[in-house]
Amino acid sequence: MATHLVTGAGSGIGAALTERLAARGDDLWLLARDAGRAAQLRRRFPGAQTLVGDLADPARLSWAFSHQSVPPQLDALIHVAGVVELGAIGDTPVATWQHQLNVNAVAPAELTRLMLPALRTARGRVVFVNSGAGLRVNPEWGSYGASKFAVRAVADALREEERANGVRVTTVYPGRTATPMQEKVHQQEGADYDASQWIDPASVATAILAALDLPRDADLTELMVRPGA
Repeated sequence: MATHLVTGAGSGIGAALTERLAARGDDLWLLARDAGRAAQLRRRFPGAQTLVGDLADPARLSWAFSHQSVPPQLDALIHVAGVVELGAIGDTPVATWQHQLNVNAVAPAELTRLMLPALRTARGRVVFVNSGAGLRVNPEWGSYGASKFAVRAVADALREEERANGVRVTTVYPGRTATPMQEKVHQQEGADYDASQWIDPASVATAILAALDLPRDADLTELMVRPGA
């Protein structure tokens, strides 16, 4: 039985993945931004344990965890949570840049740092659910794309730094996926939203599981998931 810490378990890809992991009996730790959200997650996923920490304030994660029990070992740390705000560079204020960078890049880096002892003990895997915007950025996607390019840099550096410790690192780049975030993106783009046009979150969860379950004689370092024909 494997032990996983998942962020973003409340909706979209994170929820689909957590449901699959729970169904097969794995031990789950779920990150929540506050105590109320933690209680909701425990009701939705009976048997799961929760950690409370606000990804929007990564500087306080260490303090928050010092007042809670944390997993002694982790087979996987899976970063799914994220935020998005579209807008031209000329119209994007510092607060918008900082919020996306904190949640999408700085907090995953800090959470990984704090969980590395548990990951090293289990020779576990870190999974960063990135975005197509972490590879190529279109107009209006500058601040979000910058945060996702930063995540790619974190993952690539971590992969080499932790290789000797047996910790493996996978980055998943999903295309447009039918999640609440995608619905928000369509609203910001002024476009009609049809979930059936985009990837089912369960399909991305299947790709993540492939990385988690791969035997140690091989590795999945980067994985692109795109909408089908």
